Amino acid sequence: MPCRIIEISTPAQIAEFAAWSAGRFAPDEAREAKVEDVVRGIIRAVRERGDTALVEYTRSFDCDSFDLSMLRVPDESIQSAMAAVPDKDLEILAEAAENVRDFHQRQVQQSWMTTREDGTVLGQLVRPVDRVGLYVPGGTGGQTPLISSLIMNAVPAQVAGVSEIAVVTPPRKDGTINPHILATAGMLGISEIYAAGSAWAIAALALGTEIVHPVDVIAGPGNLYVTTAKRLLMGKVGIDMLAGPSEITVLADDSANPSWLAADMLSQAEHDTLAAAILVTASRDLAERVKDELERQVKSLPRHDIAAAALKDWGSIVLVPNLDVGLGLVNAIAPEHLELAVADAWSLLGKVRHAGAVFLGNHCPEAVGDYFAGPNHVLPTTRTARFASALSVETFCKKTSLVATSCAYVSDNAAKIARLARLEGLEAHARSAEIRTNR
Repeated sequence: MPCRIIEISTPAQIAEFAAWSAGRFAPDEAREAKVEDVVRGIIRAVRERGDTALVEYTRSFDCDSFDLSMLRVPDESIQSAMAAVPDKDLEILAEAAENVRDFHQRQVQQSWMTTREDGTVLGQLVRPVDRVGLYVPGGTGGQTPLISSLIMNAVPAQVAGVSEIAVVTPPRKDGTINPHILATAGMLGISEIYAAGSAWAIAALALGTEIVHPVDVIAGPGNLYVTTAKRLLMGKVGIDMLAGPSEITVLADDSANPSWLAADMLSQAEHDTLAAAILVTASRDLAERVKDELERQVKSLPRHDIAAAALKDWGSIVLVPNLDVGLGLVNAIAPEHLELAVADAWSLLGKVRHAGAVFLGNHCPEAVGDYFAGPNHVLPTTRTARFASALSVETFCKKTSLVATSCAYVSDNAAKIARLARLEGLEAHARSAEIRTNR
């Protein structure tokens, strides 16, 4: 049985289920402490020995013949990759990137200023950061590169106006980078690429080495070591988010196709044994049919073992008395991906409070968002959709407040400012306002 069926109808049961689902995020303190110790050592080594440490770690874990000359990928390798990748692939990548660019251009915020009647000017400057580092996992042995991740992270940074983008990605055993990663970078106009992975690549981006210049923001997914490095270096450098395992919740009615729903659930289950795939429905018949489809479809997946384990441990088909109760459960889960596989999805959208991304209708699988439609696929997980948002242009921007006041304004308000300052015990603050009234 790859996925259990349970029934939920009360607020208490909803809370219990949400807590159970969140249990997959419960830290293994012993393991995390061990990983953190290792990562702290890596960060210290990169801080103290720079490129030498990068070469040593890369030799140990990725390519035993790696040397310093292989760290920065030459422009010729990028051009060769663009020539080697099939034109059809490049066309698809270019179209996907254009969709992502069009969507994110609508997120651009403008600087603004306003002038009050007394002449006071207030405002906000919106500026991109100067330099961004992007981590791109190479996939299994460099054979399943996360090219969509490169697009989803690089394009918003470009739309924001970031002038320098550096990419780090682990090399394959022969020291090369998967040509699809290089070709995608070349298509996006990115030429600064380093053959380095894991926590040492994150440390290099944050701290800088002789060859790798430090960045202002780091974005991109990775394993526990990458995530731990980002967490430990947060504050020294900006990061996108601390993402957890993938997750999907599908709210469905009798209009849904059970084979489609099973395929959508498996699209997330195949990511990770900790991935969560949940179907919520008021239809017992649909629940049983989806369960049968999951059992049938999972057998033919190349990542069968991963998907089956995820379904067994963290998958669920939840029967609810009606869709309103189902929406209550959805909001309690606050999923990364939410599919509304119902006859009238738009009528339910206003009741969705917490979700990283919402896919409306029976003809909108989550995969269109992962790769092609345009919205970003870097989304809040682990119930953080209650307060967090997708990666966006804003991830790569900063905002500076503007204040311009006149002599009259300070004179008129100095006593008030001084009173507030003295309530906080800050006499110098008070005097800095009052001194301007002494003519």
